[in-house]
Parts: sequence; structure tokens; C-alpha cells
Amino acid sequence: MASDRRTSRRALFVVGGWEGHEPERCVDIFAPYLESQGFEVTISESLDSFLDSDLMRSLDLVVPIYTMSHIEKEQEAGLLDAVRGGVGIAGWHGGMADAFRNNPDYQFMVGGQWVAHPGNVIDYTVQVSRPDDPITAGLDDFAMHSEQYYMHVDPSNEVLATTTFSGEYCPWIQGTVMPVVWKRRYGQGRVFYSSLGHVAADFTVPEARTITERGLVWAAGGRDDAPPMGRET
Repeated sequence: MASDRRTSRRALFVVGGWEGHEPERCVDIFAPYLESQGFEVTISESLDSFLDSDLMRSLDLVVPIYTMSHIEKEQEAGLLDAVRGGVGIAGWHGGMADAFRNNPDYQFMVGGQWVAHPGNVIDYTVQVSRPDDPITAGLDDFAMHSEQYYMHVDPSNEVLATTTFSGEYCPWIQGTVMPVVWKRRYGQGRVFYSSLGHVAADFTVPEARTITERGLVWAAGGRDDAPPMGRET
């Protein structure tokens, strides 16, 4: 008997919000990458895509690049229901953890929320804290010239990379070690997040781009190994 199992995975990019985070340029980086990995990619400019239950159930991955802005409760519910049901979600600062600031349920799913970038665009270092993880394997600590993000984060996140604040711009946070890259579960769905990606040029840093590419693919692979509840080990 022939199998009706899909031979390719499906990803949905939902793009919009504040143009300063360059959502369209970021799509132009990562949509072709996913296509090169065998994904069928759909690009939408409407949060109403989350209301299409048939579409959402058909997906392996959602990539939200919808920075700041506002999401209606029904749209939010469609997204969260899909992730709880096993659809992966992955993204970066300019669209995932600086989005929907008035929606704590969404932030609970992401595992964190941006709150500050002391000094604005500065030089800082990202420390790879889990070199044994497939997302960060083979990568050493690396330098960034961008905004260094102070986050409110969920302690249940599995943190893969961090950064340490010098205190130069806010002395009271000197020495604070802040998660930069993490993965987690939300229901049966895999969640990947990296705070690297204020603008598209940040992904010219090879490590930043590699981490994001690997995180996208990892998040899409959760349907077959999803536990009934809890984070991945």
C-alpha cells in the first residue's frame, strides 16, 4: 500500500510590523535556505494566516517575522494551538521576541521577551554555552556589532549561548549573564529562539547565520518525537 505521508516539510513565514527590523530582507535570507533543505515555503503578510486551521495543521514550521505590532486574540490562539499541537516555531529578535508586547501568552510560548539594549549598537561577545548541541556544534565564542539584548527569560529554557553585560552603560547589570540562544517545548511543539538579528546585516556573521539556520530546521523536526508534555531533554 502506498504511503500518503508528505515527502517535504512545510514552512510558513508571516512577515510584517516595524520596517526597522527589515523583515522582508530577512525572509530573503532564510526562505531560500529552507527551500534548499527541501521545505515548501509559504510567505504571508497577514496574521490572519493563523486563523486558517487547515493551513496551520499542515505545517512543520512557523517563522514569525512580525516585529512589535498587535495580534488579535483569535490570531494568537490559532498560532498557540498549532504550536501546542506539534508545529515548530523559530525566529530571532527582529520579529519573535520583540513582537506583541501586550500578549503574555505569546511570550510564555516564546520563552522570553526583549526589554532593553543598553548602549544601542555596540561590540559584544556571544559565548557558546552548549557546544555539544547540534545547533551550536563546532562553533566557538564570537563577536557581534549590534544591539546586545537584555531579556526577561523563562528559567525552563534550554540555553545554548549567552552574553555577559559589561556594565558600561548600566552599571547595575555589570556581570549579568544573559541567554542569547535557547530552545524549549511548548506543548508538543519545538520552539527555537535567537536574539541575534536586529537587522539583516547581523546574519553576515557566519555563526549568527549558522545558528539560525540550524535552529529553523531543528524546530521543524518535532512532530515525530514530541512528548505528551514538558521540555525536551
